Amino acid sequence: MMNRRTIRGGWQAAVLGCILLVCAPLFAQVSSYGDKQEGQNVGDELPQVLQKVGIAQHLNQPLPLDAQFVDDTGKTVRLGDYFSKKPAVLSLVYYNCPMLCSEELDGLTSALMMVHLTPGKDFNIVVISIDPSETPQIAAKKKALYVKRYGRPETAAGWHFLTGERPAIDAVSKAVGFGYVRVPGPDGKLTQFAHASSIQIVTTNGKLAQYYLGVEYSPKDILLGLIEASGNKIGSPVANILTYCYHYDPERNKHSLIVARVVQLGGMVTVAWLGGFMFLMFRRDLRLSRDHDLTKKENG
Repeated sequence: MMNRRTIRGGWQAAVLGCILLVCAPLFAQVSSYGDKQEGQNVGDELPQVLQKVGIAQHLNQPLPLDAQFVDDTGKTVRLGDYFSKKPAVLSLVYYNCPMLCSEELDGLTSALMMVHLTPGKDFNIVVISIDPSETPQIAAKKKALYVKRYGRPETAAGWHFLTGERPAIDAVSKAVGFGYVRVPGPDGKLTQFAHASSIQIVTTNGKLAQYYLGVEYSPKDILLGLIEASGNKIGSPVANILTYCYHYDPERNKHSLIVARVVQLGGMVTVAWLGGFMFLMFRRDLRLSRDHDLTKKENG
């Protein structure tokens, strides 16, 4: 016959297993219907607006190096200022994005933390806002956030967060093959964008060398891409599986740019319930164990 300790250990292990299963989605990237779709779809699965959104991999395509932008200090710069000696990681986002752009920059920063190269010395990081209404002040705040997260403040000179006017933005996005469209925000105004997520490695002479799609990137791949781009070598196309910064509700036949975190919320509620359950069971076991010991003493 199993003793009380064996039984208690059994249900504790079972509860712990349940918690691990529930917690897994909390630390994974969660997306609801329409947040993620493959680049090629069978039938009419994508909302119409996303037909104009995607990434066309223009390997060996030169960037418009004469395109003018404003950096995070308010200085007017040319895109070509960040090339000629070092390769670069290029990211097209917008800084006030409520969804995927932050995840893209988070993923890039996390990957770069494990790449044994130094921004500013070995390569540059060039982030361009696709929203012409965003300002250098917004760019500066975003840069400060990610330099701090990177944990090496001495590399700040290698991080460049740019804003610009529509012609310059369009010139870069066209060269990259980065398709995006304006969409209404929660207030109904055209203040947000539907777009796919990717980063690009650019050679020292300003040509597109490699694409990495999604929001999580392999440090090994980025390191290899930067090393090859430093020698002006061009990589190969990657599988065109896209992550969209866009949420589509097929029942209401309209889009919503609010991040879907229902799964995570449900997981947190479940974890809280299991935590309370374990607390009560521990108290019950302690009380039964005390009563059992007292009974043994009385009988002895």
